[in-house]
Amino acid sequence: MISKPLLDQLKFPVTEQEVIQSGPVNRCHRIASGTSSYFLKVNNASGCPMLFEKEYNALKALSGRNALRVPEPLKWGIAGEEQYLLLEWMDTAAPLPKSWELLGSGLARIHREGAPYFGFFEDNYLSVWPQENTVTVTWPEFYGNHRILPLIRELYHSGILTKADSTLAERFCRRLPELFPDEQPALLHGDLWSGNILFTMRGEPVVVDPAVYYGHREMDIGMTLLFGGFTQDFYSSYEAVYPLSSGWRQRLPFSQLYPLLIHAFLFGGNYVSSVRAVLNRFR
Repeated sequence: MISKPLLDQLKFPVTEQEVIQSGPVNRCHRIASGTSSYFLKVNNASGCPMLFEKEYNALKALSGRNALRVPEPLKWGIAGEEQYLLLEWMDTAAPLPKSWELLGSGLARIHREGAPYFGFFEDNYLSVWPQENTVTVTWPEFYGNHRILPLIRELYHSGILTKADSTLAERFCRRLPELFPDEQPALLHGDLWSGNILFTMRGEPVVVDPAVYYGHREMDIGMTLLFGGFTQDFYSSYEAVYPLSSGWRQRLPFSQLYPLLIHAFLFGGNYVSSVRAVLNRFR
């Protein structure tokens, strides 16, 4: 049930409430007020401070590009010991034949528009991992210092990775200027896997749960292929709008290292082996 302090903050009568997901990160509800429905995400206020303020800002950044639809963020706040995010409710369905093409071309338009720097105007989260979004001039500097090395240090101090693993990671970061093609920064979704893609009743793609920052666009592409990949229509329509640099498939392990490190930190197991498989390329 939704707490009374939170209900009071919504400032409208809630006539229906239904838990639709209760996971390790968030509790999600469908709530209704008369004939209007909303999506409500709730979390402990102290676990990931300002988590939903960051998500609210991320959704606003993506919606501002007018290329892909996101659920409209309506309100975020703190009520007692809880934080919450109120979003528009969207009825969803299976994708239609053109749905993945629309997703690919929309993402390409966002990436092609570019961005002023690497980083973002604030730090945020990928899942529960705090992302450092310090403004940086070059991608190798940003990716090494604000993505890879902070996680390597955490995994080493936690006993998950060894000193030898850390040495290989440092070598990987030194070689970043030659590993990625030099491209303009792009606004990234930041967590673009199939679980964060919805489709409206008309087949329009909707992206949710972003972890945005300005980065190298191959990070989003790599994330789409980390857990099975999207349809070929997605990649073909992306490349028709904004072709990827030659060799991008060979570079996938480099863009996927960041999410693999996060999964190794959160879940261990085979993700640690996957991290080592990437790092061992730099012996």
